[in-house]
Amino acid sequence: MEQMKIGKSMRIFVLVVGVLIWLGIWHTGFDKASWILYLPAVFFLFAAATGICPGIFFSRLIAGELNNKSGE
Repeated sequence: MEQMKIGKSMRIFVLVVGVLIWLGIWHTGFDKASWILYLPAVFFLFAAATGICPGIFFSRLIAGELNNKSGE
């Protein structure tokens, strides 16, 4: 699980992007925004809070690099 962690600068980046998505959903209206917009907003705030990035996990799972520590 350690290879799924992100650094401090990336955590700040995903926090800012997550907050901007939530502001966009709020500005559009929670009842009018598509439910799909909630997925990255929740994932970004989760990654910022925990340091574990679901996007990295899923992309490495799809690419078959989950158990490969060298990244090749």
